[in-house]
Amino acid sequence: MTTDGASRIWFDGALVPWQEAQVHVLTHGLHYGTGVLEGTRVFGTAGGPAVFRLEEHLRRLLRSAHMLRMPLPYGVEELAAGTVELLRSNGQGACYVRHFAFLGDGSMGLDMRGVRTRTVIASWEWPEHRPSGGLRLKTSSWRRTDPNSVPPAAKATGPYLNSVLARREATDAGYDEALLLAADGSVSECSAENVFVVRDGVLRTPPVAAGALEGITQDTVLVLARDLGIEVRVERLLRSDLYAADEVFVCGTAAGIVPVASLDDRGLPAAPGGVTKRLAELYRAAVSGEEPRYAHWLTRV
Repeated sequence: MTTDGASRIWFDGALVPWQEAQVHVLTHGLHYGTGVLEGTRVFGTAGGPAVFRLEEHLRRLLRSAHMLRMPLPYGVEELAAGTVELLRSNGQGACYVRHFAFLGDGSMGLDMRGVRTRTVIASWEWPEHRPSGGLRLKTSSWRRTDPNSVPPAAKATGPYLNSVLARREATDAGYDEALLLAADGSVSECSAENVFVVRDGVLRTPPVAAGALEGITQDTVLVLARDLGIEVRVERLLRSDLYAADEVFVCGTAAGIVPVASLDDRGLPAAPGGVTKRLAELYRAAVSGEEPRYAHWLTRV
């Protein structure tokens, strides 16, 4: 992550130097997790840098804020313009963009009323670190937060502690990523990615009711799979469905599409398998602007 003095952050509608984008230690969101966020990727294309599915990410940001009853002072068009302005100012090509809104200082305590919302857009390089041969997953002892405790459709900051604990447990044990189960024992998602299972040519992924985020990359994969003629199902999965799968992969904005080599030390037949390879190739073509069918997903910088 850059801290170059020339780098800028879009903070409450204005570009400010990276080091000056600061908040008070009594910020409400810092103490109570009252914030919403989005991670969005910028990819290099023949026509210059382009943000992938920017509008969908920003619409989800607004939905998340609505679910938390956090008033956002900016709409999709203003945030999209701010994103392009920031990227042009920073002169970045391929990078990661963080959209973030949180309750600021002025009042402490659980009552959110009267606390102003602060809005941030930042960008930085996000190098890919993918283990050769696919990810090694471990089923976490931590269960995914119940949907009636915190809505999984809201990409909120507070619930990410659940993911942090699961990821730390997995990496401390020597694995790459954690698989979280829902309260009923069904598969939910990984700490920061949606999970897909392939068996007998059918592609399956857990529903939001299992505590899984309704991911934008997940939706991208479903669209690409249908366009490739692959049968897709969004349905409840058990851990044993992953053990018995022909292929497993995870996907997310930061990760892209990444094959899984094993779960709980049970190896999978292929990593990546044939379906995973086809989807990954079409995904790369879509984000790079090489496939014109998906040009509407790209916002040129």
